[in-house]
Amino acid sequence: MPDDRPKARRAGAPPTAPTNTRPIKAGDLLRLGRAASVQFCRPITVRVIREIAERHPYDGWAWIEAYELNGKGVAVAKRELFVRLAGLRWLNAGAGQGAAIGHRVRIAARPQVPA
Repeated sequence: MPDDRPKARRAGAPPTAPTNTRPIKAGDLLRLGRAASVQFCRPITVRVIREIAERHPYDGWAWIEAYELNGKGVAVAKRELFVRLAGLRWLNAGAGQGAAIGHRVRIAARPQVPA
């Protein structure tokens, strides 16, 4: 019977990226749901600012800095997220096509709380 357990990487070996993913780039529009991480019990849409290279995640995972977008494409929060690469769903199909949500990032004004 074959052993289906994941194999441990030997020290110093380069990380192996999942074959069904592409590089994360600034400006990518992603839909993050349960497949990306258990923290997304309700899916969210984000626009990537950058992949955080200073952190060293497990193989197949990444840290990203991104704007969380509302339904109108307006940025409502800036977040750092730990995501599973195989679970990412790209909403912008290609460089030549427009994004599913507006191109500009606008940060919504925070409501003023009376003192």
